[in-house]
Amino acid sequence: MARHKVEISGVNTANIKTLSFEEMESLFKKVKEGDEKAREEIVNGNLKLVLALLKDFNKKNENMDDLFQIGCIGLLKAIDNFDLSYGVKFSTYCVPMIQGEVRRYLRDNSSIHISRSVKDLSYKIMKLKDEYLISNCKEPSTKYLSEQLEVDESDIINALESMKDPVSIFEAIYNDGGDTIYLCDQIEDKKINSDLDTRIALENAIHDLDERERYILDQRFVIGKTQMEIADELGISQAQISRIEKSSISKLKNNITK
Repeated sequence: MARHKVEISGVNTANIKTLSFEEMESLFKKVKEGDEKAREEIVNGNLKLVLALLKDFNKKNENMDDLFQIGCIGLLKAIDNFDLSYGVKFSTYCVPMIQGEVRRYLRDNSSIHISRSVKDLSYKIMKLKDEYLISNCKEPSTKYLSEQLEVDESDIINALESMKDPVSIFEAIYNDGGDTIYLCDQIEDKKINSDLDTRIALENAIHDLDERERYILDQRFVIGKTQMEIADELGISQAQISRIEKSSISKLKNNITK
């Protein structure tokens, strides 16, 4: 499947009709009168919109037939709740509802574990957002959601983040015909930087020790000799080796933490 093409089984996308603003307005008036045929025409006239929105999810290796059905559920919900008195285009109104329906489906079927409490909160947020959208034709603020659900804004943000689709660190983010840049190339590995800083500090600290101190630490912790073996080799007591070892380690700690 091509990156920017959506193919749906049993749907000839080339023959999908699109409706003008005037046609949509006329059909919605008929829907208000209970005309089911008009409702069906609105559905068919907005299938291209559903397909266009699915392009954002096309790279996730999801079953596009399933997502199309879910997107259509969001479209039907938007049709049933839309009113011409809102004063906005239907497409403006229904896009977030279609996207929300698809994201809910992906979240509920994700292989990534989300805690029950976060998932419950995300359900409440989506329900409240849908209700607010129906009444106000715009997305509610994080502050509004926080006040209505009586939780911290940080909890709202975390719950909303949990509903986002995971992205592979090996996903290509740029390619101009040469070497591809992947997401992982743009992520700082703080552990590597931290390990490198520690290693440099340790090497500098070891350099400040005298030759005998460095030799004793090398024999003890790299070669693996006992204090008694080193003492016999240097012709001094095991107690002296112990004191030098402790003193050297203390110097290393002090120099590293400067």
